[in-house]
Amino acid sequence: MSTMKIAPALTPVLPVIFLAVMIAVTNWIDILRKKGSTSAAYPMSLLTTLVLAAWCAVLAGASDATHYLFSNLVVLDPMAYILMSGCAIALFATLVYSRQYVRDRELDTGEFYMLALFTLLGQFVMISGNNFLTLYLGLELLALSSYALVALRRLSGQSSESAMKYFVLGALASGFLLYGISMLYGATGSLELREVFAAIATGRINTMILVFGVVFVVAGLAFKLGAAPFHMWIPDIYQGSPTAVTLLIAGAPKLAAFALVLRLLVEGLLPLAFDWQNMLVILAVLSLAVGNLTAIAQTNLKRMLAYSTISHMGFMLLGFLSGVVGGSAEGAPAAYSSAMFYALTYVLTTLGTFGMVMLFARKGFEAEELADMRGLSKKSPWFAFLMLIMMFSLAGLPPTVGFYAKLAVLSAVVNAGMTWLAVVAVLFSLIGAFYYLRVIKLMYFDEPADTQPVQATFGFRSLMSVNGLLVLLLGIFPADLMRLCYEAIRASLAA
Repeated sequence: MSTMKIAPALTPVLPVIFLAVMIAVTNWIDILRKKGSTSAAYPMSLLTTLVLAAWCAVLAGASDATHYLFSNLVVLDPMAYILMSGCAIALFATLVYSRQYVRDRELDTGEFYMLALFTLLGQFVMISGNNFLTLYLGLELLALSSYALVALRRLSGQSSESAMKYFVLGALASGFLLYGISMLYGATGSLELREVFAAIATGRINTMILVFGVVFVVAGLAFKLGAAPFHMWIPDIYQGSPTAVTLLIAGAPKLAAFALVLRLLVEGLLPLAFDWQNMLVILAVLSLAVGNLTAIAQTNLKRMLAYSTISHMGFMLLGFLSGVVGGSAEGAPAAYSSAMFYALTYVLTTLGTFGMVMLFARKGFEAEELADMRGLSKKSPWFAFLMLIMMFSLAGLPPTVGFYAKLAVLSAVVNAGMTWLAVVAVLFSLIGAFYYLRVIKLMYFDEPADTQPVQATFGFRSLMSVNGLLVLLLGIFPADLMRLCYEAIRASLAA
C-alpha cells in the first residue's frame, strides 16, 4: 500500500538539487580552465549522470512512499525516480555515443555539455511536477535548452533553419498549453493537480470552459510528443540537427513527456477522461497512419526515424487512452504501465539506433542516407547484428523488447473494449515493418557503399553491445521491468 508523506526535509529532492549544483560547478570549472587545455565538461557530465542514475534507482527501490514538497509544487514517487534514473542513463549513453561525433565537428565544447545537463534538469522538473506552473517551467527549461542545442552549429544554414522552425513552432505549442492551463486555472481556481482534480470532480464547474481548456492542453502535449497532426517539426529538426543533438531530443525527453502526460491528464484531469480519451484516439490513429505511411517514402535515415517516432508516440498514446473505460479508472495501472514500459524500451532502442548512425559517420561525412547502410555486414558483422536488433525492436518483431512492448499496449487496448483500435494499430505496424526491414536488406544483401572501415572506441563498443543485448534480453525476459512499471504506476495512482 502506497503512503502519502508531506516531507519537511529535502532528502527526496536531493538528486534534483545535486544536478543543479553540478551544472554550476561544471560551468565554473569550464570557464576557469586555461586556454588550450582540455575541457572537463565531458567527464564531469558523465560522472553527474552516473551518480544521478544510481541515486534515483536506489530511491525508487527504497520505498513506495509519495513525498510532496515546497507547498505541493513538487511530487517525488517511485515512478518519478524510475523515470529520472532512465533519463540520466539515456543522457549518459548519448554523451558516450556522441563523443567522437562532436569532436569531429568541433562541437566538443563546454556549451554542448552544459546545455545537455540543462535539458536533463528540465526533464527532472517535468517528471516531479505536481503543479501546472512547475510542469510548465520544466517543459520550457527543456525546450529552451533544446533550441540552443539545435542552433549550436552556428555556421550551418541547415541547423540554423531547423532551430528557427523549432523555436517558432515550439513557442506556438507552449502558447496552446499555457492558454489551456490558464482556462483550467480560471475554472477551478487552483494550479495544483490534486485540487484541480477535486474541483472538476464536484461537477459544479461550467463544462464548456473545462473542455476548451482540455483541448488546448492536449494540443500542446501532442506537439511536445510529436503526435500527428502536430508533428510537422519532427522530420526537419531530426534531419537538420547534428545527430548528437537529434539523439538528445529523441531519447530521454520522451520519458519526461510520458510523465507530463500522466501528471496532467491522469492525476489532474481524470474526471474529464471521456473528453481527452476521444482526442487521444484521433491523435493515436493519425500518428500511426502519418508516421508509418510517410516513412516508407523517405531516403534519409534520420528523416525516416523521425516519422518512425511519430508512429511510436501513437502507440504510447494508445496505452494512455486505454487506462480509462467509460470514464472510470478500471484497469488503469496495467494500461498506464504498458505505456510506461513502451516509453522506456523505445528510448533504449532509440539510443542504440542513433548511436549506430553516429558510429557510421566520420569527419566530413554524416552517414544519413539509407544508401550509406549498404553492405555493413561485410564491413562489421557485429555492429550490423546490433543494428538488426534495433530495427527488429522498432518494427515490433520477436524476440526483441519492441515486440513485447507493442503486445502489452495492444492487450490494454483490447481490455479497454476497443478491439477495432488494436486492429488498426496492428495493420499500421505491419506497414511500418517494411521500412525497418529495408534497412536490414541494405546491410546484409547489398554491396558496401565504400571500403571505409567502421571504427569505434572500447567505451563505445562496450556500451553499444550492452545496449543491443538489453534490447534482446528484455524481449525474452520482460517480466521484471514490466512489474517495476506496474508497481510504480500503482503507487503513483494510489497517492
